[in-house]
Amino acid sequence: MKTPKRTAANAVIYIVLALFAAIVLVPVLFTVTNSFMGEREILKRYGDSANVKLHIVPDEVTLQGYIDIFLLTPSYLMKFWNSVFISTVIMIGQVAIACLGGYGFSKFDFPLKNVVFYFLIILMIMPLQVTLVPNYIVLDRMGLIDSYASIILPGIFSAFGVFLLSQVFSLVPDSLIEAAKLDGANHLRILVNIMIPCCKPGVASLFILSFIDSWNMVEQPLVFLKETHRHPLSVFLANISQSKLGISFVCGVLAMIPVFLLFLHLKDSLIYGIENTKLK
Repeated sequence: MKTPKRTAANAVIYIVLALFAAIVLVPVLFTVTNSFMGEREILKRYGDSANVKLHIVPDEVTLQGYIDIFLLTPSYLMKFWNSVFISTVIMIGQVAIACLGGYGFSKFDFPLKNVVFYFLIILMIMPLQVTLVPNYIVLDRMGLIDSYASIILPGIFSAFGVFLLSQVFSLVPDSLIEAAKLDGANHLRILVNIMIPCCKPGVASLFILSFIDSWNMVEQPLVFLKETHRHPLSVFLANISQSKLGISFVCGVLAMIPVFLLFLHLKDSLIYGIENTKLK
């Protein structure tokens, strides 16, 4: 039986959690509802930056913003598909490279292994701005500036994915690998048939984390892509102007959809993978 003191403590915890949930969800609700506002109402509410009046429920619901995006101004929809293409390729490539690298660091012994791994950690914790200029110089020498490859290649070879899966794969007992070797399995087969299935939650966590990181990138496209028609949707959302407020709300809704769908599909694996990944 719960005591009054325990009940009061639980009530306080629920109130605090509800407050944090509201802080997170209100901006999402605000973006969705405002996407159904007309241009005149948006300018009335937010046109004067010195006198902004937050408004959740539109005075008049309209689909004009969605009509503009999907039918009248296809350039914004192209930015959305640019984001989908870039993020999907980076996600698949990063997971593939991370599986190979994580398996190597977790189950192989080679000279200077710990030194290389520490350098990997240092590279992972460096701010993006530190590696932006060296990446630009290398990509420029390779002739890849102003192409999607200049965005995709650095993302695929991210140090974070290798670090994460090396920790996840290290939890797999070596006895399973030795048994597979006795059955004649090579390392590629061990990776595909044993390591990845056993560590499915951790791999799924990397899928969604790498997609979100790629989906939200802004600095890299601005630096590496000179042609604005190649820019992803995140660049537009980071440079919203007063003249495009109506479009920005609809684009904000578009930007939430892929991440939301991916999270719904992989949420159980993501939570389980993060909870059960022991960083050594």
